[in-house]
Order: sequence, then structure tokens, then C-alpha cells
Amino acid sequence: MNRLYKYLNNGEVALGIIFLIIFIFFSFASEYFFSLRNIMNVSGQLSIILIASVGFAVLLIAGEVDISIGSLLAFVAIPLVQIMNHTESVMLGIIVCILFGAIIGLINGFLSIYLGISSLIVTLGMLFILRGAVYLYTGQRPISDELYSDFFFNIGNGKLFGTIPYAALVGIVILLIFIFIMKNTSYGRKLYAIGGNAEVARLAGYNIKLLKLSAFVICSVLSSVSAILLASRIGSANHVAGDLFEFQVVAAVVLGGVSLAGGIGTLTGAALGVLILAVISNGLGMLNVESQWQMVLNGIIIILAVGFDELKRRKN
Repeated sequence: MNRLYKYLNNGEVALGIIFLIIFIFFSFASEYFFSLRNIMNVSGQLSIILIASVGFAVLLIAGEVDISIGSLLAFVAIPLVQIMNHTESVMLGIIVCILFGAIIGLINGFLSIYLGISSLIVTLGMLFILRGAVYLYTGQRPISDELYSDFFFNIGNGKLFGTIPYAALVGIVILLIFIFIMKNTSYGRKLYAIGGNAEVARLAGYNIKLLKLSAFVICSVLSSVSAILLASRIGSANHVAGDLFEFQVVAAVVLGGVSLAGGIGTLTGAALGVLILAVISNGLGMLNVESQWQMVLNGIIIILAVGFDELKRRKN
């Protein structure tokens, strides 16, 4: 009995059970929910949030936060599409897009770590800077992909064997890579250590500033990968892309058990959080529930998840 209780008390197992309950409910509630076409569509759509959530979870585990990722999503898509349009090179556009993301991550990290400004404040400011820059540059009009490259289109819309979205495969590969890094490398263990207790990590000889800076870059680069998938799906760099995206990511990651205090949580749990919210959103859409109610639900989930996290930390 004690072993069963311990097993059920595992956060990831509990999330898996919650997911199954929600999945079964919507399978009965909507005749179209439990279909291969719908499941594959959901897997392609959630990959955009999943990839950004992996980066956000890594940064959160390291004890920092970045709420500018939604604006970053819109910002880095501009050089991606513009370079493709002017050079007819998809790869050059992708490289520059990721480079822009890395630079923004470095700026966020430098201001937070080396100047000692709260990462919440820094990235809140960056959120407005990037979104304002997008509005100014685009005139609040989408910049269309004029290259019409089959390769770029298939990144976000193509399917392996006509069934499995390439976007979902990209998301799974990135997730598995970072699960391995966080679980089985000294780098991952060091991020957990500095997020859990930075002073102890410093005494152990860890380069805290460099490690945290790298986590900022990872978060921004993975958000840039999400931007590439989104731009491919919609065929443009859109000024409203990523609007409230950061809060979807926060809700999923915190629901998945990654602590806002740092040092606690797993990428598997974060992925389950993404999966649960994606299934809820899709299921409610199938039942014709208005999107405003989905936003209300996301807000409730954030409050409950953070509250539960705080209770666990006080108990420990």
C-alpha cells in the first residue's frame, strides 16, 4: 500500500493520470476528438508551445524567468521571412532568425545576471520593446512569405507518410535531447544545483553567471525555433504572433511541476503540462466553448499550479 501511495504521489504519474482522464472525457464528449486526423493536428500545433516550454523550463530550473518569449516569437520571424524573400535562401533566414534569438537571450542574461536586475523586470521590459519594434517595423500588417518554398512550408505543415507532422517530430527530438541533457550530464545537474541553492553551487565551484547566461540563450533560441514553425504554419511574420504566448508556456510548465523558485521539476512534467493544456483547448474547441473561457481556465490553472507549488515548498 505504501509503495502504491508513493507511486501515485509521483508528480509525473499524477499528471499522466490527469491527462488520461481528460482525454477519455473529451473522447466521449465529442465524436470528432478521438480521431487520427484530430490527434495529429493537435500534435503539430502543440509542438510550437512544447519547444518554447522546454527552453523556459530549463531557465526556470536555473532559477530565472523570461516572459518576453511571446514578443520574441513575433520579432525573430521578421528577419526570417525578410531574408528568405530577398535572398531566396531558407537556411540563411533560419540561421539569422536563431542568431537574433540568441542575441536577445544574451542581452536578457547580461542585464539580469551581470547587472543584477531582476529577470522578471528585464524580460517584462524586453516584452514591450520587442512587441513595439514589431509594430513599428510592420505597421501592424503581416509580412508574407513570398518565396513559397516547399521546404519551408513543410517545416510547419508537412507530414511524414502523410500522417505525422514534421513539427511534432521536431518537438519530440528537441524534448528528448534536453531530457537527456538535464538528467544525464553535469551541465544539467549544475543548472538544478544553482536553481536550488546558488550559494552552495558557488561554493562547489560552479560558474553560476555563465551557467545562467547559457540558460537564457537556450530559452531564447528554442523560442526562435518555435517562431520558425509558426511562421511556416501561417506563411508570414505576423505582428500579433505570440500574443499571450508566454502565459500559455508559463501555465504549461508550472502545471507540469517546474517550480517558479527554481531547482525543481522535470522536462517530462513540463511536456505533460503542455499536453494537458493542448488537449483541454482542443476539446473545448470541439465542444464550441468560446476562447475567452479557455483564457479564464488558463488563468485558473496558473493560480492553482503556483499555489500548489508554494504549498509543497512550505511543507518541505
